[in-house]
Amino acid sequence: MTKKVGNKVVVVGTGAVGISYAYSMLNQGHCDDMVLIDLNRKRAEGEARDLRHGVPYAPTPTRVSVGSYADCSDADIVCICAGLPQRPGETRLDLIDNNLKVFHSIVTAVMASGFNGIFLVATNPVDVLSYATWKFSGLPKERVIGSGTILDTARLRVCLGNEFQVAPVSIDAMMIGEHGDSVIAAWSTANIAGMPLKQILEQEADGKAHMEKIYRNVRNAAYEIIDAKGSTSHGIGMGLSRISNAILHNQSVVLTVSTLLEGEFGQHGVYIGVPAVINRRGAVRVINKPLDESESALFAESARLLKGCQQKVDEFPAARAV
Repeated sequence: MTKKVGNKVVVVGTGAVGISYAYSMLNQGHCDDMVLIDLNRKRAEGEARDLRHGVPYAPTPTRVSVGSYADCSDADIVCICAGLPQRPGETRLDLIDNNLKVFHSIVTAVMASGFNGIFLVATNPVDVLSYATWKFSGLPKERVIGSGTILDTARLRVCLGNEFQVAPVSIDAMMIGEHGDSVIAAWSTANIAGMPLKQILEQEADGKAHMEKIYRNVRNAAYEIIDAKGSTSHGIGMGLSRISNAILHNQSVVLTVSTLLEGEFGQHGVYIGVPAVINRRGAVRVINKPLDESESALFAESARLLKGCQQKVDEFPAARAV
């Protein structure tokens, strides 16, 4: 274990997502100290060495090393990217059983180090595994954050940007609910410079069909990327980096992440993707944006589905003991 220098991030899992996240953090200069952990230490050493060779061209001289769970003791963020990846033909929810076992061992080891920071969860199914991390760790809910629908939201904004020839950053639109097949496009709240997108699209002759096409493109993007290259990594890596930046630099920005609902959006006791304020204390407040009747019904169904999956966590022996 090395002595902490500035903001410290530990990345658990040096697969495609973990290294895309690490590269994005390094390239954008978001942290001072980065530690990689992987069961395959040789791979982790190779990735760390490769990343270090880019440090001279990074905004800040980030220290990159390979470590153990003991390094989590003084970390500000532990980002979990380890687990079985989604394969062609699989849904994210198909991954629950095996990744639940992986997460129990990881979270137990991290907490044994004396960790008192924020967990950032990327592994799928991210909503269920964020709930598991919260249960296994015993930390307050605001300090266990899942990547949620941050990638779905980015995909929606990119798609809308292409449709309307506007930079995605100028579009206020979000995807909420499960990071998976029951994800919802919150059309009723979407706008460009205050102009309601739903109103604009519905004025088209085929407006509803156009909206449905955009939604399908967003929802199916992961399947198409996995079919083409085997996995998704770059978009989620940058999304995780954005969340981390908000935490480490106390930005209090609103991002669509997976967090525990306690009455917001009419739901209780479920980790699910919603807009939340992110700062140094974690996901400190859910922004309870009003949805229309159809969106509310779809969100309730997405929450019902996730609650059913969360029962596997509640039935896990370690979770029952918490």
